[in-house]
Amino acid sequence: MTHKLNLTWNDVHERAHATALLIARFVKSNKLNPNAIQCYAVPDGGVPAALLVAQALKACEITMGMTSSMASSDLIIDDLEDSGDTRRAIQNLLADTHRCPAYFNLYHKKNEGLDGVWVVFPWEDQPRPWQGPEESVEGPQDAVTRLLQYIGEDPKREGLVDTPKRVIKSFGEIYGGYKVDPSTLLTVFEDGACDEMVVLKDIEFHSCCEHHMQPFFGKAAIAYVPDKRVIGVSKLARILDVYARRLQVQERLTQQVVDALMTHLQPKGAACVIEAQHFCMVCRGVRKQNSKMVTSSMQGVFRENRNPARLELLELLRD
Repeated sequence: MTHKLNLTWNDVHERAHATALLIARFVKSNKLNPNAIQCYAVPDGGVPAALLVAQALKACEITMGMTSSMASSDLIIDDLEDSGDTRRAIQNLLADTHRCPAYFNLYHKKNEGLDGVWVVFPWEDQPRPWQGPEESVEGPQDAVTRLLQYIGEDPKREGLVDTPKRVIKSFGEIYGGYKVDPSTLLTVFEDGACDEMVVLKDIEFHSCCEHHMQPFFGKAAIAYVPDKRVIGVSKLARILDVYARRLQVQERLTQQVVDALMTHLQPKGAACVIEAQHFCMVCRGVRKQNSKMVTSSMQGVFRENRNPARLELLELLRD
């Protein structure tokens, strides 16, 4: 799970003052006129950040977004630098105009050891102007809003106002596998009389590929040969779901199911075969509408080419 850092208003006020001191030194070292400096805020999160910094600087003029009147003595202020894509995009935008305003962030993830941390600013818990007071927007929902803007949509139009909230809620189900420990599902029963192969076929599942976050879905077959220990048949489907409800590649998903069975059930052998259709091949890239991917993982007796259990399983899967 991603670690979450919730900043308080005291945190950001302190950081705004620290940023203002950096800016004051920058102004002095570059012999700039402090009364002629304009602060430009990067929408959306940079707006409250710029307001706090401007307040600390005793400056009051804040402009949201880039304008044609920008000068190289102006300042660009944002809340957080993560990948650096926003900074590079703005610098590229201004490259042809020979204007290179100074760029300041309240926080810089890499410099402050915050890689992999989801930073939540206090204003991200406040409703946007187009929302009611009950519709608080936290960091993840704000990220969905930015994605909607990136693809060219207007998050404020009627059909999209609640979309960020719905997307994050759906993520709780689609990626719910991160919250479940597979070992808690594998309740084992001792039964020395059971030593014949157990096979569950045609298990429907869906997952999302980690390369493009596009869905892939299909059917799986899971089998094992007990060694005095068995599990409820529904648990075979549930163990598949736990791993499928994470960002995945099909090869790893297949392997994880078998590894879990071998580790917690300790059978004579375990196998998983998955056949799936991938949207990253259907709706983008090569766009092959009817292509299907088949993966298999076999351990124990199923791995031996001439073992009767392997031959029996392959025969059952042909039906």
